[in-house]
Amino acid sequence: MTITDTLDDEKLRAIQLVREAQTGSREAFGELFQRYERHVFAIALRRMGDYAEAQELVQDVFIQALTKLDQLRTPEAFGGWLRSIANRMAINRMVRRAPAVAVENESLEAAWTDDVTPLDEAIEREDAVNVREGLSQLGDLDRETLEAFYVRGRSLIEMSNEFEAPIGTIKRRLHVARKRLAKQVEDLCAV
Repeated sequence: MTITDTLDDEKLRAIQLVREAQTGSREAFGELFQRYERHVFAIALRRMGDYAEAQELVQDVFIQALTKLDQLRTPEAFGGWLRSIANRMAINRMVRRAPAVAVENESLEAAWTDDVTPLDEAIEREDAVNVREGLSQLGDLDRETLEAFYVRGRSLIEMSNEFEAPIGTIKRRLHVARKRLAKQVEDLCAV
């Protein structure tokens, strides 16, 4: 088998995955996500210049691709189509982003303190204990949702597959669970 044959097999597999995903296969879309995630991230990072924003944009691009996948008429064009979504969404996000404010180095140095006091460490430990206690008081679904996203680092797509729920539902669950956890932690701190 030559390199050309391997490339052709990869292209055929990608086309097959797109077609399967268009018929509703979550597994196929998950594999497409794994194949193209790094490419989309590279575009996002180059455009955004910020690692965290690039990661968030990758999630948004794949959500957009999932919702618009039925509009893709040529499965062979999936890679280019995905790149155009990534570029367009990155540009849109950059346009909407608040402009950066220039700060003089002296101001930054005056505001920056590298000293961590024992009090800071004690407060941080107490906060961690309160968060763990708050998590233990949440319902199973709220706790599992928060742990999947924040502890195990699952993406929204992975959580959608794991919980067998649409991505919109997963986003709502995260939002509600965060609010409930904040309330639990607030109640613990008030005691």
